[in-house]
Amino acid sequence: MDTKQILSKRVQSVCESATLEMTRKSRELRDQGIDVITLSIGEPDFNTPEDVKQAAIQAINNNNTHYPPVPGIPELRKAIADKLLRDNNLVYKPSQIIVSAGAKQSIMNAFFSLINDGDEVLIPAPFWVSYPEMVKMAGGVPVIIQSTVEQDFKISADQLTRAITPKTKAFIFSSPCNPSGSVYSKDELESLAKVLAKNKHVFIFSDEIYEYIHFEGKHESIAQFPEVFENIILINGLSKGFAMTGWRVGYMAAPQYIADACNTFQGQYTSGTCTISQAAALKAVTTNPDDSIELKDMLSQFLERRNLLYDRLKKIKGVIPNLPTGAFYLFPDISYYFGKTDGTTMVRNSYDLCLYLLANAHVALVSGDAFGCDNCIRFSYATSKELIGEAVDRIEKALGLLH
Repeated sequence: MDTKQILSKRVQSVCESATLEMTRKSRELRDQGIDVITLSIGEPDFNTPEDVKQAAIQAINNNNTHYPPVPGIPELRKAIADKLLRDNNLVYKPSQIIVSAGAKQSIMNAFFSLINDGDEVLIPAPFWVSYPEMVKMAGGVPVIIQSTVEQDFKISADQLTRAITPKTKAFIFSSPCNPSGSVYSKDELESLAKVLAKNKHVFIFSDEIYEYIHFEGKHESIAQFPEVFENIILINGLSKGFAMTGWRVGYMAAPQYIADACNTFQGQYTSGTCTISQAAALKAVTTNPDDSIELKDMLSQFLERRNLLYDRLKKIKGVIPNLPTGAFYLFPDISYYFGKTDGTTMVRNSYDLCLYLLANAHVALVSGDAFGCDNCIRFSYATSKELIGEAVDRIEKALGLLH
């Protein structure tokens, strides 16, 4: 039986997530008794704050276990609107907020509501692995705008201008960025906003899921610029800042007609997000980050880990890291090792190098081709300093065998 004739063209056009693929491969080695250090997963290694967990427990005890409204419980949508005013000086009505089962669903809701077959979506590289696949699922065409480590992995206004065509429907980016950890400054965002303000047919997806994991200054949102505000789809959630990956709560804020469309769409395929998760999210959203001991501790530990990993990597021959100011990733250029071999394995690209390091150093990383930059690989430092140090020791030894 030819399964390709049975499965839809849509599902056949979508690739497996590279991060999940590497997680699967490392788990298979662990099952064989091999000690694998995983630096591939984009998940904080901290627990959800205690008061957030208690809010969920209380919701269970109060029997808040019935169908919720499709766009989210009213208290949470209002709290998110209040948070956007408190933290970002952005004015949204609760009706403009849609709560979903993770920020990924929030993006898909908006893509399905806006993108028609053949519409182009601009994506700066490096990008989160799912962006191009999500665009394709919605019938759109991903258009990649390249950047390099020398640019700190941030595109310029000129690059954006050159990429826009009459077919361009949307522009999606993250700041702080997964996988590079790079953060756009207010001036850099303003330069992009000026370009987009001249192209009103382009909607702007601003993925701000790493907002609270920020090491310098304060978080800046492109939504602060009035000239583009009506074209903004702001994406955020609780997974990263409050270590709530498993709770699956994300949200979007958008012009009313887009929020209404996403509400309609979500109502037909998932309905409302889990009531217990929403109760936990309500507690998290109403927490001022400046008052959260857990958040400050997490941020402090991430900064120490970033500094350790950066200092170690820049000393390895042929590894060129940038110094990220947000998220919990480093994305060094490792193209120096392309064309080299240990006598058995030839490294031709970033995927080969990741497989080589998994097999020979027993360290799981994610290849840069999955993020649109084949010259790089992604390191997640969402693990202990001890494991980071051990992982770099192993990597340095394995790279030293390539000639």
